[in-house]
Amino acid sequence: MKVVILCGGLGTRLREESEYRPKPLVEIGGRPILWHIMKLYAHHGFRDFTLCLGYKGNMIKEYFLNYEAMNNNFTISLGKESSLAYKGIHEEQDFKVTLMDTGMDSLTGSRIKRIEKEIDEDTFMVTYGDGVSNVNIEKLLAFHRAHGRIATVTSVHPVSRFGLMDIDAENSVREFAEKPLSDGWANAGFFVFQKEIFQYLDENPHCILEDTPLKKLAADGQLMAYQHDGFFYAMDTYREYLHLNELWNSNKAEWAVWKKEFQHTL
Repeated sequence: MKVVILCGGLGTRLREESEYRPKPLVEIGGRPILWHIMKLYAHHGFRDFTLCLGYKGNMIKEYFLNYEAMNNNFTISLGKESSLAYKGIHEEQDFKVTLMDTGMDSLTGSRIKRIEKEIDEDTFMVTYGDGVSNVNIEKLLAFHRAHGRIATVTSVHPVSRFGLMDIDAENSVREFAEKPLSDGWANAGFFVFQKEIFQYLDENPHCILEDTPLKKLAADGQLMAYQHDGFFYAMDTYREYLHLNELWNSNKAEWAVWKKEFQHTL
């Protein structure tokens, strides 16, 4: 099954890093966040990827063109009879990665519409190139197939931007919570779609998946939410970039379910 990853945004809120590279190539623990997202899907058996490129898309192409050399030891013979022999086998042997230029200024709905011809099955998955999670992709897919609608979005409890206080009638603070989880639900990406989704999209660069298409799907009774209570974190700002690297470096990267120490979080 095809996994589509949206990799074309400007990443303006992460300018400290995205000025020099597209946000999907910003690194966590020495690997692009895009790699972490792909490893999650691969852990659940999904290894056929289509990347929707835009801003600095050539850098993502170069990353994959050089992947074998940069992730293996090798011996190279120079000269007329040149040859190249790799000395190791990385864990991404059976990844299939299709890289599609979907426009510099295209928004999310337009990018998905522009890769319609790449989708050769009735069901496919889509996510953003800047959010990591330990969502169980197999359970997500089973949920989608069970309800029979066109679209499934993964929902999470967002973290409040501010610390919250419980204050009594006399203005005494009874409890203080530093950035607690909200009671509401937010879009975390990790979508599952039927091909009918393309009827809700168009190639107009201003087509935003999260606006008219999802609103229309909801109004038509064709959008369901898979509730994920586990880890999710989007890397929108430099502070969030630092936090994700801190989690990785302190061995607290709950999204890294392909590592044995985190498999209990599935």
